[in-house]
Amino acid sequence: MAETVQQIRSALEQYPEPYLRQTLQEAGALRDVRLKGREIVAEVELGFPIGGYEAQFRAALAAHLADSGLKGLELQVQLRGGIVPHSVQRPLKPIPGVGNIIAVASGKGGVGKSTVAVNLALAWAGAGARVGILDADIYGPSQPLMLGLSGQRPTAPDGKHLEPLVAHGIKAMSIGFLVDPAQAVVWRGPMVTQALQQLLGQTNWKDVDYLVIDMPPGTGDIQLTLAQQVPVTGVIIVTTPQDIALIDAKKGLKMFEKVNVPILGVVENMAIHVCSNCGHAEHIFGAGGAEKMAQQYEIDVLGSLPLDIRIREQTDAGQPTVVAEPDGEIARTYKAIARRVAVKIAEKAKDMSLKMPTIKVLNT
Repeated sequence: MAETVQQIRSALEQYPEPYLRQTLQEAGALRDVRLKGREIVAEVELGFPIGGYEAQFRAALAAHLADSGLKGLELQVQLRGGIVPHSVQRPLKPIPGVGNIIAVASGKGGVGKSTVAVNLALAWAGAGARVGILDADIYGPSQPLMLGLSGQRPTAPDGKHLEPLVAHGIKAMSIGFLVDPAQAVVWRGPMVTQALQQLLGQTNWKDVDYLVIDMPPGTGDIQLTLAQQVPVTGVIIVTTPQDIALIDAKKGLKMFEKVNVPILGVVENMAIHVCSNCGHAEHIFGAGGAEKMAQQYEIDVLGSLPLDIRIREQTDAGQPTVVAEPDGEIARTYKAIARRVAVKIAEKAKDMSLKMPTIKVLNT
């Protein structure tokens, strides 16, 4: 029986896209279907960066078509991605040259937040997005080392705006580029928040799709400044499965909720350790903590990452995992997390017009 274009379209529309978590029909992603003899040309548009995902998508769509009973057809997929910049919360103003701002935060230090932040930034860049990263940890900046930029200094050609440094295809700015790394930054809260505002607003980002902000741990001045004065698209919470880390991660989550910054999901870091000698797997910091947290607060677990010495070695060498081993299992996990976050950003309402609340600290 000769298949009709409508039969083929109907079958393709029922494909459940794993990152969209919808069928192509529900997502409105199937733009056109043409039949040329035994060749199908399908135009598909996904709302997230698709670099590195094309082959996997095409293979899965072809398998779905065969499972639908339409065999012996050659499928050609014309796949396009897209990144939507979101409107900012009133009365905030957009950051010039920045489409979406994603904060990566944790309530507790030592959970690998900066490592997650830089690898997600690199994953988006590898998928075709224009990406920047701002190291907002004024007291303990780590991105210069992780990106292999230690000792380098940004320039300010016009005397007003800093030109970000570039590593592995992403733009970077950090207080670590401007101060002696051997000297401690001993500043009070107002100085820290002013420094953050200057680094964010006076850097020439030049049209980045995603600006990743590597937050310091805790729920202090910098977090409140970011939430109240910066148009954040959403925040990713990083934690380990350990109870003490989860307690602080929940505090960070609640803080962002109170100031109406959307929670994009939680990343569980150091979830499992596999011995490089014997292969024994062990949950050193416990198991299932992020899943319990996600159920409690009705958010998604974006992914789980292992406790692996290679991650530490690669970041210390200025070659984070996504660029050091781009085809490795750990890099694939980072890339999958990045796609999930990109989809969540694409799904968000484009006009986040909710007025931000004012926080007052009173002496009682």
